[in-house]
Amino acid sequence: MKRNIVFAAFVSLVLISSVYGQESAKNGSPASPSSPAPVTITATSTPDELARAALIAQGGDKLKSVQNMILRGSVQLYPPNSIQSIPGSFSIVTAGDKLRMEIDARPAVVFKSIFDGQHSYSSMPNVELPPLTKFGLGALVRYNQPGFKVSAIADKKKQRGFRIVDPEGYTTDFYIDASNGRVMSFLMYYNGYTFGTDHTKFKEIEGVLVPFNFTQRFEMPQGAFFAEYTVKEVKLNQTLAEDAFVIPH
Repeated sequence: MKRNIVFAAFVSLVLISSVYGQESAKNGSPASPSSPAPVTITATSTPDELARAALIAQGGDKLKSVQNMILRGSVQLYPPNSIQSIPGSFSIVTAGDKLRMEIDARPAVVFKSIFDGQHSYSSMPNVELPPLTKFGLGALVRYNQPGFKVSAIADKKKQRGFRIVDPEGYTTDFYIDASNGRVMSFLMYYNGYTFGTDHTKFKEIEGVLVPFNFTQRFEMPQGAFFAEYTVKEVKLNQTLAEDAFVIPH
């Protein structure tokens, strides 16, 4: 049971950090976002310039103006010290700060998580996720907001690195392609654990760069968990059901 809880927490946190990049939902229709020119990355680019280049590469204002996003796909889970994967599926709906996520990888994990903007629900006890704005793309879209700090870290091969720390100390290390600014990998630090993500394939959907294939790693004392994701369906700015984020009672 404990391993299943760790599975659920790992899959949930790294999945939402890879695909979530919306700002808080606002009333009314969004203004048509502009498309700023890509930032040229050089050997002397500052951490703030790298963060700006990464945000523009992911879609910039188009990413931030997304009202909601629906993703569905498949996942292969690898327990520690195992070469045998556990196949499963996932679906995730985000709208501003709201989230609904379902993962079905029986018998290892069957999990549902909902955050309605104020309260959270988990179908598995002891699985609690941080707010969506704290890590990954959720932090990247807010990098220049008050309280966020961007600093330099060592580059990795041909990838430029920078760190974003939110006002509460939540930290993500980003590594971007120096030729186009795309986020190729990032590391998150949460509750004393390190979560790593590597993007291998992207597709542009309505001006927003969405990772369609990515792998993730979670180091544990008993070994490393691995997960391989394939996104099969993406929908943006849909009319959502009224009960999409209703928490069961």
